[in-house]
Amino acid sequence: MKNLIKLEEAFMLILAIAGLMFFNVPWWGYTLLLLGPDISMLGYLAGNKTGALTYNLFHHKAIAILVLLIGFYMKAETIMITGIILFGHSSLDRMAGYGLKLNEGFSYTHLGRIGKQPL
Repeated sequence: MKNLIKLEEAFMLILAIAGLMFFNVPWWGYTLLLLGPDISMLGYLAGNKTGALTYNLFHHKAIAILVLLIGFYMKAETIMITGIILFGHSSLDRMAGYGLKLNEGFSYTHLGRIGKQPL
């Protein structure tokens, strides 16, 4: 089942890349897809709860789709591209096993704990 979910996330990432290609986004837009939303990890400097909140705002697919739809409604290409980047990055993270964060700390996600587990 885990591989099936990773495959699904891979197709969503491909869809996001196709969206960026559709809008003729320059190369640095793809760099933003890879790294941009991870700036939200700076929220962890204010504690686990704030860190989880900021991280989840930038990595929640429903928020990404909402941003895309707002951009579509406003006919604002930049906002649509932002939604695509957020969506694609979230898919990339899910493929790597990083889920939405829980308040216990960065390693605790809705997909399970990440990192080495104590014996």
